[in-house]
Parts: sequence; C-alpha cells; structure tokens
Amino acid sequence: MSAPISHPLPATGSGEPDQLSPGLPGPGSCASRVLVSSVSSDSHTWNLVFLQLLLEEMGHEVTNIGSCVPDELLIEECRRVRPDMVVISSVNGHGALDGARMVRRLREQPDLRDLRVVIGGKLGVRGTDGDFHGPALMEAGFDAVFEDGAGITEFRRYLAGSSVPALAAPALR
Repeated sequence: MSAPISHPLPATGSGEPDQLSPGLPGPGSCASRVLVSSVSSDSHTWNLVFLQLLLEEMGHEVTNIGSCVPDELLIEECRRVRPDMVVISSVNGHGALDGARMVRRLREQPDLRDLRVVIGGKLGVRGTDGDFHGPALMEAGFDAVFEDGAGITEFRRYLAGSSVPALAAPALR
C-alpha cells in the first residue's frame, strides 16, 4: 500500500494543469450532500465560492455556511443539513490550529462522530515552505488533509471515489 498524499483546497493560480475533467462523480461514488465552511478565524469567502462551484459541477448538493463560522454553529449546521461530508477551507493560515480544535469538538458529538470531514488550503502561517500540518490534523480527526500548494487534482480524485484517508503535501519546487 502506498503512502497517503495531501493537497490544498483550493489552489488557484498555481499553474498546475487540471488533469481531471469536471463532471459527475466517478464509478462507485454518488452525488452527496456537502457542507462547506471556513474555520472560525477565517473571513475569506472566494475560496468557499470556488469550492461550492467545483462541488456542484461534480454533481454534489452543496450548503455553503460561509466564513468565520464558530465551532458550535458548524456543529448545529451539521445536525440540520445532515451532510455526507464537510469541507473546511482556510486561507488565513490558521487552519491547522482552528481546524484541529473544530474537528475534535465535532468528533465529541456522538451523532457526528462518523461524519466525513476534510480540510485544506493555507493551514499554517509559513505557507508551503513551512511545516506540514497533515499528520497532526489527521490525528485530530480529519479524514483527509489537502495542504496549500499542491493543486486541486488530488482533491478531485478524493471526491471521485476514494474512501482511503488522504494526506496531501505541497509539491516540491
């Protein structure tokens, strides 16, 4: 078995060609309900709109609850929407800190413990030259981590049917 990979959400302007064509999920997977959010300290919204459009283009039903979402509100929305997956995106560089806290709180909820939750984007303030946050975030409870700088291709593959936990690191320069 090969080592898991990890990549960013979203990586725009990276110059990486998108190898996977948009469309419906691949064989063995089905359209699902996806809740999209940022971490509590992140006020960016362009990344959330990008993810919403990408997921809808792939055939998923998306509920985008926006930026600066407190942990309790995310938990309430998970109970209200009953998503098949939660996608957390961070642009401000505090995704690792806020995301770890958020996913631990979510995993403490018996009714949400098995919910698939992934995170990606700029997870630390040092960017692609900094530390890799994937292992710690997987240990905290995320099912997949997509670090900044790696492109969107691995995230698309993950959505297209991978049930294997993913850990995607930035591409080496």
